[in-house]
Amino acid sequence: EVQLVESGGGLVQPGGSLRLSCAASGFTFSSYAMSWVRQAPGKGLEWVSAINSGGGSTSYADSVKGRFTISRDNAKNTLYLKMNSLKPEDTAVYYCAKLQGSSWVHQYDYWGQGTQVTVSS
Repeated sequence: EVQLVESGGGLVQPGGSLRLSCAASGFTFSSYAMSWVRQAPGKGLEWVSAINSGGGSTSYADSVKGRFTISRDNAKNTLYLKMNSLKPEDTAVYYCAKLQGSSWVHQYDYWGQGTQVTVSS
């Protein structure tokens, strides 16, 4: 059974940092691209970032480029999102998602339950 479990969310002041983690199990983690997607209150899903199966290629939404860093540890079956210079508009539930192939051109097939990030003073 595929499981994706996010952690690391919380309340942080504007300008602060957080690191999200996504622990994966039930599939060969190193064979699949992964992604972070968020949903702000009252809004739709917004793609944030993606990383290929080997970790050597990444992509970011313009809204987070230069502030967020996606990474993965295939030995630990864990995906990360380091978020710096956080803004109130980054407030959202953050989901990790598994893609159906090794690059992010594929569709999502599994999602985690999400972790809340709140940026507020």
